[in-house]
Amino acid sequence: MVIWAWLIPLIIVVLIALIFIYYYNRFVVQGNRIDNALSQIDVQLKRRVDLIPNLIETVKGYAKHEKEIMSDVTNARKALLAAKDLKSKVKADNQLESALKSIFALAENYPQLRANENFKQLQEELSATEDKIAYSRQYYNDTILDFNNSIKVFPGKVFAGLYKVKARPFVEIAPEERKLVKVKF
Repeated sequence: MVIWAWLIPLIIVVLIALIFIYYYNRFVVQGNRIDNALSQIDVQLKRRVDLIPNLIETVKGYAKHEKEIMSDVTNARKALLAAKDLKSKVKADNQLESALKSIFALAENYPQLRANENFKQLQEELSATEDKIAYSRQYYNDTILDFNNSIKVFPGKVFAGLYKVKARPFVEIAPEERKLVKVKF
C-alpha cells in the first residue's frame, strides 16, 4: 500500500514530463523542417540567379538593341540576391520572373536565337529550376500548414503558448500573378 502511495504520483509526474518533452521536441523538429524547406527555396532561387548571366550573354549577341530588357533582368537579379527576408525574396523573385518572361518573349522575334543550342539549354535549365522552385514553395507551405495546425489544435495550443511558439507565414503569390492569363490564337 505504501508503495502505491508514492508510485502513482511518480508515474503521473513522469508522464507529464514526457508530454512536455514530446511537444517541445515536436515544435523544434517542425521548426527545423520549415527552415530547411525555406533554404531549399533559396537554393533554387540561387540556381536561377546563377543561370541568368549566361542567358543574358547568349541573348545579347542577338538582340543588341534590347538594352532595357537586359537591364531589367540584371536589376531583378541583383534585387533577389540582396533580399534578406521572405517577403522581399518573394517580391524580388516575382520581378525576376517577369523579366525572364520578357527575354523569352524577345526570343520569339529572333528565330536564330531560339535555334541557338546555348539558349535552348539555358531555357530548359531555367524551366526545370522553375519547377523545382514551385515544388520547394509547395513543400514549404505544406510544412508551414503542418506546423501551424499543430500549434492551433488542442493540446498543442497549450504547449505552444507555454513555449511561446508562434504561427509562421505561408509563401504567397503576388496579386498580379493571380490574374487570369488570356491566350489568343
